[in-house]
Amino acid sequence: MDIKNFSYAVFKGLYDSVRGMVAVLSLDKEINERVLNRRSPTRSNSVRQKQFDPGEHTTKKHLKKEEMLMMIITFCSRESKVMKRIVQCSILNGGIFLLSILIFRYGLLPGLNKFLGLIFGQESFMGKLVWSWIEPTLSLIFRAVWEIPLFLLSKAVNALWCQDIADLAYRHSRGRPIYSQRVSVMIADTIFSMVIQFFFLIQGIILSYIPIYLVSTTLSFVHICLLYSLYSFEYKWFNMGWEIHRRLAFIEANWPYFLGFGIPMAFFTQLPDSWVISACVFSILFPFFIISGNEANPIMDSR
Repeated sequence: MDIKNFSYAVFKGLYDSVRGMVAVLSLDKEINERVLNRRSPTRSNSVRQKQFDPGEHTTKKHLKKEEMLMMIITFCSRESKVMKRIVQCSILNGGIFLLSILIFRYGLLPGLNKFLGLIFGQESFMGKLVWSWIEPTLSLIFRAVWEIPLFLLSKAVNALWCQDIADLAYRHSRGRPIYSQRVSVMIADTIFSMVIQFFFLIQGIILSYIPIYLVSTTLSFVHICLLYSLYSFEYKWFNMGWEIHRRLAFIEANWPYFLGFGIPMAFFTQLPDSWVISACVFSILFPFFIISGNEANPIMDSR
């Protein structure tokens, strides 16, 4: 393995993952400008026909108003929703789901604990007994009534929004997606991909239990980075018509690049001590990494 090429590939993957997130700021504008520019010749021809039609008595002022109205209607009907979908993901996962968990765990429960301390005394046996019953009961009710249902709902909604983001970004950069497979083959490919991702995740979790801390942490982190890279690029490769075996072979052959690409998301999702909070962080960041994966050009033969 060439250390220089390996280091460059890891750094390039890390750079592409961050650089692609910046591209989302201008992506909507570029898509909408392209739509309007594609529509403008048709509008201009229709306007010229009306201007030189002797049977028409519409003034130039009215023609300009009509042209502007057509532009607004076209723009509103075809406007890109990339930023809108990303904002929606952030509000659902961060503003509603994550914020409610943080308020409950670090606001409501500590506040209630202090309130019971004021009533029974900070070190009283009765206060500790009441709190030992109230805290798990409230936590169980919160998970059953709010946390788990909202988690499942957010996963379903995020899947739709992320697919919408990926399709819009792909059409902007590469044109119409390629769907060369039959529907049955596409369904089987998707299911097999989910199974592979599940076992890959389990493998990373198992590696984290190796007795040697540095080895277990490193191997688990590498697995998570590669898995998140697969998540980010899979939308693009699926739209390109790549089957699952080709996607996996490409990541295996060029893993240093994808290791670097997955570092930012793996780092931020490993910070929380709760898997639910980690899932919220992942859902907030993932749309940006879909854009990054769509805009990136992986380095090949870097091992």
